[in-house]
Amino acid sequence: MILGLPTNGLPVTGQTMSSFEVMEAECLHQFGVAPRKEECRGSFIKLTWFRGLKDRIVLTDDIHIQMYVKCHIMLLFGTILFGDKSGAGVHWKFLPLLRNFSGIIQFSWGSACLAHLYRSLCRATRVDCKEIDGPLTLLLTWAWIRLPFLAPISGNLRLFSIANRWRNWDRENYAYRYHSLPHYRRLLDDIQEGHFVWQAYGIGHVGPDLIPLDIRHNSVIWSVTVPLISFECVEWHATDRIRRQFGLSQGVPNQEWDLGASHGEVLTGPKNQDWANTHSFWVMQWTNRYSHVLVDEMRPPHYSLDIYMHWYRGTFGDHLQLSDLVVQENPEGPPVDNQENQQEQPAAPAPPHPPSPPRHLHRHCHSRMLSILLHMFLTRIRLIIFHRQYRYINSIGVVHSLRQGSKPRSPSCLVS
Repeated sequence: MILGLPTNGLPVTGQTMSSFEVMEAECLHQFGVAPRKEECRGSFIKLTWFRGLKDRIVLTDDIHIQMYVKCHIMLLFGTILFGDKSGAGVHWKFLPLLRNFSGIIQFSWGSACLAHLYRSLCRATRVDCKEIDGPLTLLLTWAWIRLPFLAPISGNLRLFSIANRWRNWDRENYAYRYHSLPHYRRLLDDIQEGHFVWQAYGIGHVGPDLIPLDIRHNSVIWSVTVPLISFECVEWHATDRIRRQFGLSQGVPNQEWDLGASHGEVLTGPKNQDWANTHSFWVMQWTNRYSHVLVDEMRPPHYSLDIYMHWYRGTFGDHLQLSDLVVQENPEGPPVDNQENQQEQPAAPAPPHPPSPPRHLHRHCHSRMLSILLHMFLTRIRLIIFHRQYRYINSIGVVHSLRQGSKPRSPSCLVS
């Protein structure tokens, strides 16, 4: 819904090979040309090569149009969907999945993108991690949809995919990017029940005539509790922890599956491996995803959750104040004092213990869950999203046009 990607389909998996000759042969087969070694970084092809090739293609027939679209897809992979921290290349492992042009849409690109986001969020929680990669446009748009008070402008409900609602937000609210991190922490501290949009794709939030039929028909699998797969990346889709998102009553969630060694797989160094076989157990669970759809008696959105509340409070505590977790930051930098003044000033008394927050602001456990997630979101992404990601949103509309089979409008749609 957010990026307009298909979610119901084949798992995004296959072989990875570290051979330059095999990569060269694959590019020659699909594009008629191949990058030189200096245009690659290990198994990654530099995005500049795809940009140059895309600009040189003349759209004279279907073959060249398909080559043009494949270049654009690889650029989307390397920037928006599966980008790394460098933002300079894209792994060529995706190219074999593009051979059959009409079969590209048969893969579950949406679940693969979500797997990479979960992996990025997991790595961002490490104490030695200073940056976050992955599909940050997806994360940012999710926050604006679910927490409208964080959004820079009101989203246009008549646009699909949903990310297009904010494609020009910087023109209407340029000052938004300069809000400080403590400002957002205070907003999250004051969140109350009703501020979070649980069913963001229902009536009143998305025009029913805007959603493509294939996406609407496959919405039944949105609640499946299965592993999400993208080659080496396997992440658990714990929908039983957000049942209210699907109009179901929230109970105590089940214990998550232990992904074991599959959760730590990375593509560093030579990796000649067939991930469909390596992750065959998880691939089988994804294949049987219809058996893992959440079912329950439909409940009102604000159904009493006493059992869940008791479990949550016992597990995570009564409330969370984000502003108390970190030192307040000065966006203009700390004041500069000379050493003499610092020596002359007497030691300041210890500050009093901050008062407990009003109970009515933290009455609902779901708000606290969101605070935990958004604390990680805001502290890791910081202002880099507001400075860079708005450019990426402008190219999301190309994904929707590709779904409809329309010809790309112009090379100006390319992500810069």
